[in-house]
Amino acid sequence: MNALLAFSRLVDKLNTLVGKAVTWLTLVVVLVSAGNAIVRKVFHTSSNAWLELQWYLFGAIFLLAAGYTLLKNEHVRVDIVAQKLSQRTQIWIEIFGVLFFLLPACILIMWLSWPVFVDSYVTNEQSSNPGGLVRWPVKLLIPAGFLLLVLAGISHLIKCVAFLTGRGPDPRERERGKTAEEELAEEIAREAQAREAAAAQANNAGGR
Repeated sequence: MNALLAFSRLVDKLNTLVGKAVTWLTLVVVLVSAGNAIVRKVFHTSSNAWLELQWYLFGAIFLLAAGYTLLKNEHVRVDIVAQKLSQRTQIWIEIFGVLFFLLPACILIMWLSWPVFVDSYVTNEQSSNPGGLVRWPVKLLIPAGFLLLVLAGISHLIKCVAFLTGRGPDPRERERGKTAEEELAEEIAREAQAREAAAAQANNAGGR
């Protein structure tokens, strides 16, 4: 079990490094997208290479960060029934889901997408659009992204077994801190309070 937990920590470290690196691609996508829009509106021209780069980076964000998202327990869960069950039962459901749904689906996609990438790489497939980019790097993102998700699933499975044997915490627990939804709700509430305060001050000034 110690060896498995060490492997789990290694996988988590890998997905964390990839996930944090990929978050910067969001900024790059925004800059590329804004640049494409400005050039198109101001100079009435566009580049297929830059447009495709924008699409490729967008795909990379979702594919390469999938394992990191699972690590952080941020994937959407529909657990209306499961949340009413005991903690151990919920962990057994997690194990069942990983073994019979997550891993088979991801491995199947990896298996099917690998020949597609190899064929694209061997033929040095190019974009069908004039001036577009080479295609094999973006096709490599599919098996690579699902490989990271498979590793994250195995790590999650190990942590579930560790919890059942009393060797680790509940792997479904999120890091302490506010979620993005909670932070957004608080920001909306603060803005509403600020508007109400500004309206009250305007009414008081008008009354005078």
